[in-house]
Amino acid sequence: MTEDLVALGADAARLCFGRNASDPTYSAYHDNEWGRPVHDETALFERLALEGFQVGLSWRTVLNKRAAFREAFSGFDPTAVAAFDDTAVDALMTNPGIIRNQAKIRACIQGARALLDMHRRGETLAAAIWGLAPKTHVRPTPQSRPSTSEESVALAVALRKLGFRFVGPVNAYATMQACGVVNDHVVGCPIGDAIDDANC
Repeated sequence: MTEDLVALGADAARLCFGRNASDPTYSAYHDNEWGRPVHDETALFERLALEGFQVGLSWRTVLNKRAAFREAFSGFDPTAVAAFDDTAVDALMTNPGIIRNQAKIRACIQGARALLDMHRRGETLAAAIWGLAPKTHVRPTPQSRPSTSEESVALAVALRKLGFRFVGPVNAYATMQACGVVNDHVVGCPIGDAIDDANC
C-alpha cells in the first residue's frame, strides 16, 4: 500500500507543496506522513512541538532538521523531555542541528510537562486535538487552502489553557493538517484520495 502511494505521489507532491516538492525529504513527507491520521501521544507531541519550532520559519527548515531534533529531544518522549533542566537547555542552545531559540526550547519542555499533567488527570493529547476535528471538511484547491479555521482557533485556546506554549491558530491548523485531523491534500492529489478512501 505504502509503495503504491509513494509511486502515485511523485507528481502529487508538486500539486500540494509546489516547488518545495523538489526537496526529496519534503516529497517523502508529503507521500508518507502529511495528512495521515495520527493518534499516538508521542507522535502527536512531536508534531505539535515541531510546529512550535517552525513559527516564523519555513517548514522545510524544520523538516530537514527533524532527525537532529529527535536525537536532541530524546525521540520526543514526553517523560524524558519534561525532565530537561537549565543545563539541558544550555546544551541544546549549543546544538547546531536544531533551531536554537531558547523560548521555543523551553516551550517544548513546558509542553512535555503539560502533557504529563494531562496524562495524570486521565486526559490525552489525542482527545484534545481530535475532539476538535471539524464535522465536515472539503479538501482545498491550491488557491483555496486555509491557514486557520474555527476549530484551530479553538484548539490553540484549549492547548494554551492546558499549559502549552508557542501555539496559535496558524500552527494549530498546521498540526491538524500534519496529523490528519483535516486532509488538506489538494483536490486531485492521489495521496489525499487514498487517505479519504482509507478513512471511509
